[in-house]
Amino acid sequence: MNGQLARAITYFTGTTGIMSELCIACGTGERVTDAYSAGTGPETLFDLASVTKLFTGLTILRLRDEGLLSLEMKVTDAAPQFTELGDVTVGQLLSFAAELKTPGRIDACKNKTEALQCLYGTRAIGKPGRRPYSDIPAMILKYVAEAVCGEQFYGIVRRCVLLPAGMLETWSRIPEERLSDCLDYSGEHRIEKERRILREGPAVGIPHDPKASILCGTDGDLCGHAGLFSTLPDMVKFCRALLNGSIVKKETLAEMAVNRTGYMMEDGTYRQYLGYQCYVKHPDQYYSEIPAYMSVHAVGIAGFTGNHLSVDPQKGIFALFLGNRVKDRLTVLIPDDGKSWKDYGLEEDGPGLYRWDEETLIPSSVNYVHRKDENLHTRIYEVLKEYAL
Repeated sequence: MNGQLARAITYFTGTTGIMSELCIACGTGERVTDAYSAGTGPETLFDLASVTKLFTGLTILRLRDEGLLSLEMKVTDAAPQFTELGDVTVGQLLSFAAELKTPGRIDACKNKTEALQCLYGTRAIGKPGRRPYSDIPAMILKYVAEAVCGEQFYGIVRRCVLLPAGMLETWSRIPEERLSDCLDYSGEHRIEKERRILREGPAVGIPHDPKASILCGTDGDLCGHAGLFSTLPDMVKFCRALLNGSIVKKETLAEMAVNRTGYMMEDGTYRQYLGYQCYVKHPDQYYSEIPAYMSVHAVGIAGFTGNHLSVDPQKGIFALFLGNRVKDRLTVLIPDDGKSWKDYGLEEDGPGLYRWDEETLIPSSVNYVHRKDENLHTRIYEVLKEYAL
């Protein structure tokens, strides 16, 4: 195992306990270096969570390139069930250009039928604020793709992305014989001011994302925002296929990486920097999902369960990690007014152990994203610069 990547894994799974499992890969179109934490391997299946959005964005752009839709098309021209969307276009959804609101919380719905009716009632309420990133655009884009192709979304993603990349171990419904290879994402703890939430589920093979778990259910009806499961080797194939142009043309990938949302606001803070269903390079590295060693032409995406993917076609490199920051972890801590994370026994920036009750100490993965640059990407950079940078 590469020493640099091994040290990163030790930091996240051992020293801090931020993650229960973690796998890392980085490389170019020709060369790959990877590493696995104890108990994981090439066959381990991870919940990709919001990394699924990148697959959705690529699928829409490929359908555009095939002439099956246009970005100027109104959503309701393809998917008339979204009766409240008015003149919102496919391109606006792709670029997070419209603030969307559902009539209720999808994750509070009792079943798939109720959740769908809630989603179909989405309306546009104006231009998004400083954080335009949202699940809803990708959720709706699924139905646009299904309408123009006449098949279920997973089949479209498989044709447009998975098969061109040679990905044979990426699923929305994991085969029964592979469920034992899928990680367990149960036991998530949250503190939201006075609310203490312990989420015992979901079952293995069901998306951790609550909206996706309702809408995907057990039949693998893939959502646009979350719901794919994959292995590290399959995701390496995905990154390399993006670099070599097997999924979309290199010009299309470059279009995806253009900043569509970000700028400095009057108060000196920044609005999020987003491209087409992905993050793009942010001028302040603290807020950037794209690592410092990648260019402004890189695309990136993260997943709540503990994932990161970034691909830089200009430099010909990628960085990838798949982890589990959910299993028996404190994932969210919104302190009571006047308190900080330190008042809950955590370190100032999030890690530590929290005493949930008299018998239970749980590791914290709160704010773990701001530990990535120093403890993960710096080590990936040391690997990449040996043969790529």
